[in-house]
Amino acid sequence: MPERETSMGAMDDVDAVTRAVLTASRLLVAVSARSLAAVEERVTLPQFRMLVVLSTRGATKLVALADLLQVAPSTAMRMVDRLIAAGLADRQHNPVNRRETLLQLTEEGRRTVEDVTARRRAEIAAIVERLTSTQRLALVDALAAFNEAGEEPLAPALDEAEPHPLGWAVDFSVARDV
Repeated sequence: MPERETSMGAMDDVDAVTRAVLTASRLLVAVSARSLAAVEERVTLPQFRMLVVLSTRGATKLVALADLLQVAPSTAMRMVDRLIAAGLADRQHNPVNRRETLLQLTEEGRRTVEDVTARRRAEIAAIVERLTSTQRLALVDALAAFNEAGEEPLAPALDEAEPHPLGWAVDFSVARDV
């Protein structure tokens, strides 16, 4: 097991903290990838992100969805088409303006988001359970400060509805889905 940097000087060093966060992000990416493993033949990571947005926002116009995901509308449309073909999303006419089309999750799409999220939460909880009470408190404080500095909203508690899922300021047009 690699030696941890524990001196005060090392903990104040931006590089040491950056390395620790990079290592943690590698772990979290692995957890995310494993949580998607059961559906990876049907859903890419960018498509799952779209499912999460639709899950939290409900029926959404394509342009708004593309804006939230920070992709071109044409990229969002290709993602939507694949999700519709997989039975995870569908289109409906906007009852207020029949010229507009709204995109929404199917029941299977909703179950997919819930299942993947539950697997991710369970694996993270198993890791957190291995920490001492003191380590857990320190981790909460450190991650709260990190999330605040990165302007990322807090994830919901287990019994709360999912909040508006902003973050991930990534251009998915360079991802697998194009």
